[in-house]
Amino acid sequence: MIKNYEGQKAEKTVQTGKLPAGGYVAKIVNAKVEEYQWGSVVVIAFDIAEGDFKGFFKKQFSDNPNEDKKWKGTYRLTVPEEGSKFFEGNRRTFNNFIYAMEDSNPNYHYDCDEKKFKDKLIGVIFRNREWEMNGQSGWTTECGMVTDVSAIREGKFKPMKDKPLKGKVTTSAPLTNANSADIVEDDGEDEDLPF
Repeated sequence: MIKNYEGQKAEKTVQTGKLPAGGYVAKIVNAKVEEYQWGSVVVIAFDIAEGDFKGFFKKQFSDNPNEDKKWKGTYRLTVPEEGSKFFEGNRRTFNNFIYAMEDSNPNYHYDCDEKKFKDKLIGVIFRNREWEMNGQSGWTTECGMVTDVSAIREGKFKPMKDKPLKGKVTTSAPLTNANSADIVEDDGEDEDLPF
């Protein structure tokens, strides 16, 4: 006879699938600024807006039965801090984001207000990234950079290289999408979503 255990119940395992590496047209669903001792990060939550994977992250979130679920379609953007040793790299990345937002959304002009990002389109480029935690490792996809929507629609973007763990020789075999964030703000439209 099988031994009983705590929490025993019939519970379906949810297979969420993964978003393949590549370029997608996305719609921003929310944005917030997180403050750290070393500076600020803009966390941009988005969902796929066009193509075969339209609504991918909303479906993934809705199908997840866990109470501590997080929205997985995110891009984290460090705000350039003058005097930081990373200023030039962060400045280039942030300026590219501003360009992508303005080029993809006619009549939009960046004015430092992240709340105005909501409902704007942007091109997102996903890459494969290897992860390791508690002795386990595997592959996921993550949003590695943004671009203008026309570059995605016209296929005029450069795919990003896989990002293996440093110092480890591996092969690409992505399994899940682990890029996620807590962005909780509800306007009443989608009461089960975290924003």
